[in-house]
Amino acid sequence: MVHIGELIKSELNQQGRSASWLAKQLCCDRSNIYSIFKRQSIDTMMLMRISRVLNHNFFDVYCNDYKKSSATSDEN
Repeated sequence: MVHIGELIKSELNQQGRSASWLAKQLCCDRSNIYSIFKRQSIDTMMLMRISRVLNHNFFDVYCNDYKKSSATSDEN
């Protein structure tokens, strides 16, 4: 199961950027970013904006998860 908030937080940390920086890029309050970190799912438009800002395709995570679950289903 994908926890997108944790993945976003991890990527942000890997890039050495802060929640404040991301909030500024997304034109929102820093508390909203901390809320995103706690989310297991996220609106696709918001995910697109975050992907662009961080230059990281978070949609790939869902594609890979789907492929794994499809392969498992096909085996059964």
